[in-house]
Amino acid sequence: KYISTSATTTEKIDDQDRVYGAIEGMVASLGDPYTVFFPPVESKMFGDEISGNFEGVGMEVGTKDGVLTVIAPLKNTPAYRAGIKSGDKIIKIDEVLTNGLNTVEAIKLIKGKKGTKVTLTLVREGITDPLIIDVIRDVIDRPTINTEIKGDVFIIHLYNFSAISANAFREALRSFIESGKYKMIIDLRGNPGGYLEAAVDMVSWFLPSGKVVVKEDFKNESDMQIFRSSGYNIFNDKLKLVVLIDGGSASASEIMAGALHEHGIATLVGTKSFGKGSVQELVQITGDTSLKVTIARWLTPKGTSISHGGLTPDVEVKLDEEKFKKGIDTQIEKALEILNK
Repeated sequence: KYISTSATTTEKIDDQDRVYGAIEGMVASLGDPYTVFFPPVESKMFGDEISGNFEGVGMEVGTKDGVLTVIAPLKNTPAYRAGIKSGDKIIKIDEVLTNGLNTVEAIKLIKGKKGTKVTLTLVREGITDPLIIDVIRDVIDRPTINTEIKGDVFIIHLYNFSAISANAFREALRSFIESGKYKMIIDLRGNPGGYLEAAVDMVSWFLPSGKVVVKEDFKNESDMQIFRSSGYNIFNDKLKLVVLIDGGSASASEIMAGALHEHGIATLVGTKSFGKGSVQELVQITGDTSLKVTIARWLTPKGTSISHGGLTPDVEVKLDEEKFKKGIDTQIEKALEILNK
Protein backbone atom coordinates (compact mmCIF):
# COMPACT_ATOMS: atom_id res chain seq x y z
CA LYS A 1 0.00 0.00 0.00
CA TYR A 2 1.30 3.45 -0.95
CA ILE A 3 0.65 6.40 1.35
CA SER A 4 1.68 9.85 0.19
CA THR A 5 3.42 11.97 2.79
CA SER A 6 3.54 15.11 0.65
CA ALA A 7 1.41 18.08 1.66
CA THR A 8 -1.65 18.88 -0.42
CA THR A 9 -2.18 22.32 -1.90
CA THR A 10 -5.84 21.71 -2.70
CA GLU A 11 -8.21 23.95 -0.80
CA LYS A 12 -11.02 22.32 1.07
CA ILE A 13 -14.18 22.17 -1.00
CA ASP A 14 -17.41 22.47 0.96
CA ASP A 15 -20.63 20.61 0.17
CA GLN A 16 -22.25 23.63 -1.48
CA ASP A 17 -19.36 23.97 -3.95
CA ARG A 18 -19.73 20.27 -4.80
CA VAL A 19 -23.42 20.80 -5.53
CA TYR A 20 -22.66 23.80 -7.78
CA GLY A 21 -19.95 21.79 -9.54
CA ALA A 22 -22.31 18.88 -10.14
CA ILE A 23 -24.98 21.20 -11.59
CA GLU A 24 -22.43 22.92 -13.84
CA GLY A 25 -21.23 19.54 -15.09
CA MET A 26 -24.76 18.35 -15.80
CA VAL A 27 -25.58 21.54 -17.73
CA ALA A 28 -22.28 21.33 -19.67
CA SER A 29 -23.14 17.76 -20.71
CA LEU A 30 -25.95 19.16 -22.88
CA GLY A 31 -23.27 20.32 -25.32
CA ASP A 32 -24.79 23.79 -25.81
CA PRO A 33 -22.26 26.59 -25.17
CA TYR A 34 -25.05 29.09 -24.46
CA THR A 35 -26.79 27.01 -21.76
CA VAL A 36 -24.95 27.86 -18.55
CA PHE A 37 -25.51 27.58 -14.79
CA PHE A 38 -24.58 30.67 -12.76
CA PRO A 39 -23.50 30.15 -9.13
CA PRO A 40 -23.89 33.26 -6.90
CA VAL A 41 -20.79 35.19 -8.00
CA GLU A 42 -21.28 34.48 -11.70
CA SER A 43 -25.01 35.20 -11.43
CA LYS A 44 -24.30 38.68 -10.04
CA MET A 45 -21.68 39.30 -12.75
CA PHE A 46 -24.15 38.39 -15.48
CA GLY A 47 -26.82 40.62 -13.97
CA ASP A 48 -24.38 43.53 -13.81
CA GLU A 49 -23.36 43.00 -17.43
CA ILE A 50 -26.83 42.99 -18.94
CA SER A 51 -27.65 46.13 -16.95
CA GLY A 52 -24.59 47.77 -18.52
CA ASN A 53 -22.57 48.31 -15.34
CA PHE A 54 -19.32 46.37 -15.28
CA GLU A 55 -15.56 46.58 -15.43
CA GLY A 56 -13.57 44.63 -17.96
CA VAL A 57 -12.15 44.92 -21.48
CA GLY A 58 -15.35 45.57 -23.42
CA MET A 59 -15.99 42.77 -25.87
CA GLU A 60 -18.65 40.15 -26.53
CA VAL A 61 -17.45 36.55 -26.77
CA GLY A 62 -19.14 33.31 -27.76
CA THR A 63 -18.33 29.80 -28.88
CA LYS A 64 -17.98 29.19 -32.60
CA ASP A 65 -17.04 25.78 -33.98
CA GLY A 66 -16.16 24.76 -30.42
CA VAL A 67 -13.65 27.59 -29.93
CA LEU A 68 -13.96 30.68 -27.72
CA THR A 69 -14.30 33.50 -30.23
CA VAL A 70 -14.61 37.29 -30.13
CA ILE A 71 -18.04 38.27 -31.48
CA ALA A 72 -17.16 41.96 -31.38
CA PRO A 73 -15.13 44.46 -29.37
CA LEU A 74 -17.37 47.32 -28.24
CA LYS A 75 -16.59 50.72 -29.71
CA ASN A 76 -13.95 52.78 -27.87
CA THR A 77 -13.30 50.20 -25.15
CA PRO A 78 -9.93 48.75 -24.04
CA ALA A 79 -10.43 45.70 -26.29
CA TYR A 80 -11.24 47.93 -29.28
CA ARG A 81 -8.25 50.20 -28.66
CA ALA A 82 -5.94 47.20 -28.20
CA GLY A 83 -6.76 46.03 -31.73
CA ILE A 84 -8.84 42.95 -30.89
CA LYS A 85 -11.11 42.07 -33.82
CA SER A 86 -14.31 40.18 -34.53
CA GLY A 87 -13.48 36.56 -35.28
CA ASP A 88 -10.33 36.41 -33.18
CA LYS A 89 -10.09 33.03 -31.46
CA ILE A 90 -9.05 33.23 -27.81
CA ILE A 91 -6.79 30.30 -26.99
CA LYS A 92 -5.43 31.53 -23.67
CA ILE A 93 -6.43 34.01 -20.96
CA ASP A 94 -3.33 34.90 -18.98
CA GLU A 95 -1.94 31.40 -18.41
CA VAL A 96 -5.25 29.51 -18.64
CA LEU A 97 -6.01 27.58 -21.83
CA THR A 98 -9.59 28.15 -22.98
CA ASN A 99 -10.31 24.75 -24.55
CA GLY A 100 -11.82 23.49 -21.30
CA LEU A 101 -13.79 26.64 -20.45
CA ASN A 102 -17.37 27.59 -21.16
CA THR A 103 -18.14 31.21 -22.04
CA VAL A 104 -19.10 32.18 -18.49
CA GLU A 105 -15.85 30.82 -17.04
CA ALA A 106 -13.89 32.64 -19.74
CA ILE A 107 -15.70 35.93 -19.14
CA LYS A 108 -15.02 35.64 -15.42
CA LEU A 109 -11.28 35.44 -16.16
CA ILE A 110 -11.34 38.29 -18.67
CA LYS A 111 -13.24 40.70 -16.44
CA GLY A 112 -11.61 42.43 -13.53
CA LYS A 113 -11.07 45.69 -11.70
CA LYS A 114 -10.29 48.90 -13.55
CA GLY A 115 -6.55 49.38 -14.03
CA THR A 116 -5.62 45.68 -13.90
CA LYS A 117 -4.16 43.82 -16.86
CA VAL A 118 -5.26 40.68 -18.68
CA THR A 119 -3.14 39.00 -21.35
CA LEU A 120 -5.01 37.36 -24.22
CA THR A 121 -3.45 34.93 -26.67
CA LEU A 122 -5.36 35.06 -29.95
CA VAL A 123 -5.40 33.26 -33.28
CA ARG A 124 -6.39 35.49 -36.20
CA GLU A 125 -7.27 34.42 -39.71
CA GLY A 126 -4.49 35.27 -42.14
CA ILE A 127 -1.80 35.51 -39.46
CA THR A 128 0.39 32.46 -38.86
CA ASP A 129 1.64 33.07 -35.32
CA PRO A 130 -0.62 33.63 -32.29
CA LEU A 131 -1.03 37.23 -31.14
CA ILE A 132 -0.34 38.09 -27.51
CA ILE A 133 -2.21 41.24 -26.49
CA ASP A 134 -2.17 42.94 -23.10
CA VAL A 135 -5.38 44.79 -22.26
CA ILE A 136 -5.86 47.13 -19.31
CA ARG A 137 -9.35 46.79 -17.88
CA ASP A 138 -11.60 49.79 -17.41
CA VAL A 139 -15.20 50.75 -16.61
CA ILE A 140 -17.19 49.81 -19.69
CA ASP A 141 -19.62 52.38 -21.03
CA ARG A 142 -21.64 50.71 -23.76
CA PRO A 143 -22.05 53.07 -26.74
CA THR A 144 -25.47 53.03 -28.41
CA ILE A 145 -25.65 55.08 -31.60
CA ASN A 146 -24.20 57.93 -33.60
CA THR A 147 -24.97 59.46 -36.96
CA GLU A 148 -23.14 61.24 -39.75
CA ILE A 149 -23.81 62.51 -43.25
CA LYS A 150 -21.62 61.80 -46.27
CA GLY A 151 -22.82 63.73 -49.30
CA ASP A 152 -26.42 62.69 -49.94
CA VAL A 153 -26.28 59.70 -47.58
CA PHE A 154 -27.37 59.62 -43.94
CA ILE A 155 -25.45 57.02 -41.89
CA ILE A 156 -26.64 55.46 -38.62
CA HIS A 157 -23.97 53.57 -36.69
CA LEU A 158 -25.81 51.29 -34.26
CA TYR A 159 -23.60 49.59 -31.68
CA ASN A 160 -26.06 47.48 -29.68
CA PHE A 161 -29.72 46.67 -29.03
CA SER A 162 -29.95 47.83 -25.43
CA ALA A 163 -32.98 49.04 -23.51
CA ILE A 164 -32.43 52.60 -24.80
CA SER A 165 -31.50 51.72 -28.39
CA ALA A 166 -35.04 51.82 -29.81
CA ASN A 167 -35.60 55.41 -28.64
CA ALA A 168 -32.15 56.46 -29.83
CA PHE A 169 -32.88 54.90 -33.23
CA ARG A 170 -36.19 56.76 -33.45
CA GLU A 171 -34.40 60.07 -32.82
CA ALA A 172 -31.83 59.19 -35.49
CA LEU A 173 -34.65 58.53 -37.98
CA ARG A 174 -36.17 61.89 -37.06
CA SER A 175 -32.86 63.55 -37.92
CA PHE A 176 -32.76 61.61 -41.19
CA ILE A 177 -36.22 62.83 -42.18
CA GLU A 178 -35.40 66.41 -41.21
CA SER A 179 -32.26 66.24 -43.36
CA GLY A 180 -34.43 65.84 -46.46
CA LYS A 181 -32.32 62.92 -47.71
CA TYR A 182 -33.63 59.57 -48.94
CA LYS A 183 -30.46 57.46 -48.95
CA MET A 184 -29.48 55.68 -45.72
CA ILE A 185 -26.84 53.31 -44.38
CA ILE A 186 -27.50 51.37 -41.16
CA ASP A 187 -24.13 50.18 -39.91
CA LEU A 188 -24.49 47.00 -37.83
CA ARG A 189 -20.84 45.97 -38.05
CA GLY A 190 -19.49 44.85 -34.70
CA ASN A 191 -22.97 45.00 -33.17
CA PRO A 192 -23.32 41.86 -31.02
CA GLY A 193 -27.07 42.24 -30.50
CA GLY A 194 -29.19 42.60 -27.38
CA TYR A 195 -32.92 42.85 -26.81
CA LEU A 196 -35.25 41.24 -29.36
CA GLU A 197 -37.91 43.85 -28.60
CA ALA A 198 -35.54 46.62 -29.69
CA ALA A 199 -34.88 44.91 -33.03
CA VAL A 200 -38.59 44.36 -33.72
CA ASP A 201 -39.34 47.98 -32.84
CA MET A 202 -36.65 49.30 -35.18
CA VAL A 203 -37.68 47.10 -38.10
CA SER A 204 -41.28 48.29 -37.60
CA TRP A 205 -40.30 51.72 -38.97
CA PHE A 206 -39.76 50.12 -42.37
CA LEU A 207 -42.49 47.44 -42.63
CA PRO A 208 -46.29 47.52 -42.77
CA SER A 209 -48.22 46.16 -39.82
CA GLY A 210 -48.26 42.38 -39.53
CA LYS A 211 -45.20 41.66 -41.66
CA VAL A 212 -42.96 38.98 -40.11
CA VAL A 213 -39.77 40.27 -38.51
CA VAL A 214 -38.51 37.00 -37.04
CA LYS A 215 -39.76 33.56 -36.02
CA GLU A 216 -38.94 31.86 -32.73
CA ASP A 217 -38.69 28.14 -33.51
CA PHE A 218 -39.11 25.70 -30.62
CA LYS A 219 -38.70 21.92 -30.57
CA ASN A 220 -42.40 21.49 -31.23
CA GLU A 221 -43.43 23.31 -34.40
CA SER A 222 -46.82 24.11 -32.89
CA ASP A 223 -45.07 26.27 -30.27
CA MET A 224 -43.50 28.60 -32.86
CA GLN A 225 -43.89 32.29 -32.07
CA ILE A 226 -43.93 34.90 -34.82
CA PHE A 227 -42.88 38.48 -34.11
CA ARG A 228 -44.47 40.96 -36.49
CA SER A 229 -44.00 44.59 -37.41
CA SER A 230 -45.95 47.15 -35.42
CA GLY A 231 -46.45 48.99 -38.69
CA TYR A 232 -44.80 52.35 -38.04
CA ASN A 233 -43.66 52.20 -41.69
CA ILE A 234 -43.02 55.85 -42.47
CA PHE A 235 -40.98 55.44 -45.64
CA ASN A 236 -42.14 55.29 -49.23
CA ASP A 237 -40.52 53.65 -52.25
CA LYS A 238 -38.11 56.56 -52.58
CA LEU A 239 -36.01 55.22 -49.66
CA LYS A 240 -32.72 53.62 -50.67
CA LEU A 241 -31.18 51.57 -47.84
CA VAL A 242 -27.97 49.62 -47.34
CA VAL A 243 -27.28 47.61 -44.16
CA LEU A 244 -23.64 46.92 -43.34
CA ILE A 245 -22.81 43.61 -41.60
CA ASP A 246 -19.67 41.69 -40.69
CA GLY A 247 -18.51 38.83 -38.48
CA GLY A 248 -19.28 40.92 -35.40
CA SER A 249 -22.96 41.36 -36.34
CA ALA A 250 -24.85 38.85 -34.21
CA SER A 251 -28.20 38.00 -32.67
CA ALA A 252 -30.53 41.04 -32.84
CA SER A 253 -28.32 42.55 -35.58
CA GLU A 254 -28.92 39.48 -37.70
CA ILE A 255 -32.66 39.64 -36.97
CA MET A 256 -32.85 43.25 -38.14
CA ALA A 257 -30.62 42.76 -41.19
CA GLY A 258 -32.39 39.54 -42.19
CA ALA A 259 -35.86 41.07 -41.98
CA LEU A 260 -34.98 44.22 -43.92
CA HIS A 261 -33.22 42.15 -46.57
CA GLU A 262 -35.86 39.46 -47.06
CA HIS A 263 -38.66 42.01 -47.33
CA GLY A 264 -36.71 43.78 -50.08
CA ILE A 265 -36.10 46.96 -48.08
CA ALA A 266 -32.30 46.80 -47.83
CA THR A 267 -29.21 45.61 -49.66
CA LEU A 268 -26.71 43.82 -47.41
CA VAL A 269 -23.07 44.83 -47.82
CA GLY A 270 -19.94 43.62 -46.03
CA THR A 271 -19.00 40.13 -44.90
CA LYS A 272 -20.90 37.16 -43.46
CA SER A 273 -22.46 37.74 -40.03
CA PHE A 274 -21.57 35.77 -36.89
CA GLY A 275 -24.49 33.33 -36.88
CA LYS A 276 -25.86 33.47 -33.32
CA GLY A 277 -29.48 32.55 -33.77
CA SER A 278 -30.33 30.80 -30.54
CA VAL A 279 -32.76 32.03 -27.90
CA GLN A 280 -31.82 32.01 -24.23
CA GLU A 281 -34.06 32.42 -21.22
CA LEU A 282 -32.71 33.39 -17.80
CA VAL A 283 -34.32 31.28 -15.09
CA GLN A 284 -33.86 32.21 -11.42
CA ILE A 285 -33.07 28.98 -9.55
CA THR A 286 -32.59 30.36 -6.04
CA GLY A 287 -32.22 33.85 -4.67
CA ASP A 288 -28.61 34.05 -5.84
CA THR A 289 -28.25 31.42 -8.57
CA SER A 290 -29.66 31.25 -12.08
CA LEU A 291 -29.67 29.24 -15.30
CA LYS A 292 -29.35 30.66 -18.79
CA VAL A 293 -30.85 28.02 -21.04
CA THR A 294 -31.36 27.78 -24.79
CA ILE A 295 -35.06 27.30 -25.54
CA ALA A 296 -35.41 28.04 -29.26
CA ARG A 297 -33.72 29.35 -32.40
CA TRP A 298 -34.30 32.40 -34.54
CA LEU A 299 -35.52 32.05 -38.11
CA THR A 300 -35.66 34.81 -40.71
CA PRO A 301 -39.08 35.70 -42.20
CA LYS A 302 -38.48 33.13 -44.96
CA GLY A 303 -37.56 30.44 -42.42
CA THR A 304 -33.77 30.43 -42.67
CA SER A 305 -31.95 29.58 -39.43
CA ILE A 306 -29.61 32.41 -38.46
CA SER A 307 -27.36 29.95 -36.61
CA HIS A 308 -26.57 28.02 -39.79
CA GLY A 309 -23.69 30.13 -41.07
CA GLY A 310 -25.12 33.58 -40.45
CA LEU A 311 -26.28 36.00 -43.14
CA THR A 312 -24.46 36.30 -46.47
CA PRO A 313 -24.32 39.85 -47.89
CA ASP A 314 -25.61 40.68 -51.37
CA VAL A 315 -22.33 42.48 -52.03
CA GLU A 316 -19.33 41.00 -50.25
CA VAL A 317 -16.51 43.41 -49.52
CA LYS A 318 -13.85 43.07 -46.86
CA LEU A 319 -12.54 45.93 -44.77
CA ASP A 320 -9.11 46.93 -46.08
CA GLU A 321 -7.11 47.31 -42.87
CA GLU A 322 -4.34 49.41 -44.39
CA LYS A 323 -6.79 51.85 -45.96
CA PHE A 324 -8.85 51.93 -42.76
CA LYS A 325 -5.78 53.13 -40.82
CA LYS A 326 -5.66 56.05 -43.26
CA GLY A 327 -9.31 56.88 -42.67
CA ILE A 328 -10.76 55.06 -45.70
CA ASP A 329 -13.57 52.61 -44.87
CA THR A 330 -13.84 50.34 -47.93
CA GLN A 331 -17.18 48.88 -46.82
CA ILE A 332 -18.74 52.32 -46.32
CA GLU A 333 -17.28 53.37 -49.68
CA LYS A 334 -18.96 50.40 -51.40
CA ALA A 335 -22.28 51.20 -49.72
CA LEU A 336 -22.03 54.82 -50.87
CA GLU A 337 -21.25 53.64 -54.41
CA ILE A 338 -24.36 51.42 -54.44
CA LEU A 339 -26.63 54.17 -53.10
CA ASN A 340 -25.31 56.80 -55.49
CA LYS A 341 -25.80 54.78 -58.68
